[in-house]
Amino acid sequence: MAKGRLTPFSKILIVVLIIGGLYFLLNKFVRNNPDAKEKIEELTSSSDKGETKEGYKDVINVGVVTWGGYAGGQYFNEGFKANTASRFYKDYGFKVNFEVIDDFDASRDAFKNGSIDLMWATIDAFPTEVEGLSQYQPQVVFQADWSRGGDAIVAARGINKVSDLRGKKIAVAPMTPSHSFLIWLLEASDMTTKDVQLIEVPSAIDAADSFKSNTVDAAVVWSPDDADCVAKVAGSKVLESTKNATHIIADVFVSKKEFIETHKEQLQDLYEGWMIGASELNNSDSNKRKAAKILAEGLSQPEDFCYDAINNVRLATHGDNKDFYGLNSNYTGVTGEDLYNKMKVKYNALGYSTAGAKSWRLLSTKDLVNKTSLSGASHNAEQQKQFTAVDKTLEKKESLSSKKVSISFRTGEFQLDENSKQLIDLQFTPIAKAFANARIRIEGNTDNVGSRGPNVALSKKRAQSVADYLIQQHSMPTNRFIILGNGPDKPVPGCERNQNADCKSKNRRTDFELVVD
Repeated sequence: MAKGRLTPFSKILIVVLIIGGLYFLLNKFVRNNPDAKEKIEELTSSSDKGETKEGYKDVINVGVVTWGGYAGGQYFNEGFKANTASRFYKDYGFKVNFEVIDDFDASRDAFKNGSIDLMWATIDAFPTEVEGLSQYQPQVVFQADWSRGGDAIVAARGINKVSDLRGKKIAVAPMTPSHSFLIWLLEASDMTTKDVQLIEVPSAIDAADSFKSNTVDAAVVWSPDDADCVAKVAGSKVLESTKNATHIIADVFVSKKEFIETHKEQLQDLYEGWMIGASELNNSDSNKRKAAKILAEGLSQPEDFCYDAINNVRLATHGDNKDFYGLNSNYTGVTGEDLYNKMKVKYNALGYSTAGAKSWRLLSTKDLVNKTSLSGASHNAEQQKQFTAVDKTLEKKESLSSKKVSISFRTGEFQLDENSKQLIDLQFTPIAKAFANARIRIEGNTDNVGSRGPNVALSKKRAQSVADYLIQQHSMPTNRFIILGNGPDKPVPGCERNQNADCKSKNRRTDFELVVD
């Protein structure tokens, strides 16, 4: 053997060392360059057994904001970026990319130019932007969540109920879910935004900053900014949140009609996987903890923040979507069509044009929900809150809001006629459904004609007849209602002496009050 020639073993050893060195350098490069890792996954994915299904778009791009209500899809996707570990990829043969676009205008531009295939929206505020999107024929494809504490109104010292907001400065982002929430809350106390001083700000984050700087008396904010506001402004409090106002803010996803028609099967698979993810989170705290880690990385927020964000929503299941789209004939709660139509009218009445907002039937598609079959208790719709039996303390507890409705009864009678039922359904039933986690105190009142004792008894029977109607017709829980008969004891201000026919008419009223346990 010639001197200096390498043995076969030495050659093998050198090759191993070179490969090992390259592997080390590649790993180091990948660790320091996350984008490179994604590129490598994309290049090698063709050999994965979860290869993109024929006819499917390789990556569905979904536009989202910093919010916990989209966790079902992000959890099922095993992250925000398109990846081969995603259950969407493994189970359905396509990838999903979640694009975080917190700037509202930028998110709409991304939808228009096709950078994202699905765009977040909330049904309550959507009527104000439908006209501007009309050329793209937007369609609501499924519901992601109901806000359940994610939105709140914080108020300064001395503001203890909604009526205390009269004349006060309130910071709010116009034509957003925050604005919708404020509109409903004021209506529950016989007020409108014209009874307060609206201080318009770009976002709920800016509203919180205005409140913390003591430039406004109240603000409509997101959680956890509500807790931060209360901590930093002495004497302040959370006046109300969507923990009680359960059916006002509904997050949905919107897609272009053309995209739906060309990708209907793929979108149905996206919906099914998303609903499976939502059901797994709703039924497991450990899964929520896992999702919080995913959100923390994708949203660049603390893990605890993300965990709280998930708990501040009701992640919509397949059953919830069937209710939302009116596919369950037994459901008597708020549907997407109900909310959309009501907010179209409310915003228009306040001067925000919704004339170009198309009808719900033209704006939504039931196909994804209707053609999906998911069974089992975890996929069922949310059940109504079960209230404990009413006790004496609730009869006297201060209400959050009070709405007066004049229901006419024949002299000495307490049964509701058809006109009275219609009046209740127009003026109060929507509020009762929107604030589904709050108790309802119904107080019957009379004028001073006749003896006090019989009037008190009659007024209580009248209040009970209203509750009975809401229980029987709208399936509201019996224990939700607190029934009081005031007789002539609580005349409206200015009519204490029942001095004329007009005052007597005003005093023959029924007060509906929202009471928080």
